Amino acid sequence: MLTVLMIISVLLIIIVLLQSGKAESSNIITGGNADLFMNRKERGGELFITRLTYVLGIAFFVLCIILDM
Repeated sequence: MLTVLMIISVLLIIIVLLQSGKAESSNIITGGNADLFMNRKERGGELFITRLTYVLGIAFFVLCIILDM
């Protein structure tokens, strides 16, 4: 079980690093976030990476709860 948790953890880190940033660096420094919550559609690979992040995140939390019992 711990091996599966470690694999999911590493995959989750890699997938999060592969995601494109939703805020530009100038907005991060100045605190402007007008475009951060803008409604934009994800398509193709970006949509797949987002969904994979959700699945890996849920699997990570479920495994952590199971191992804590």
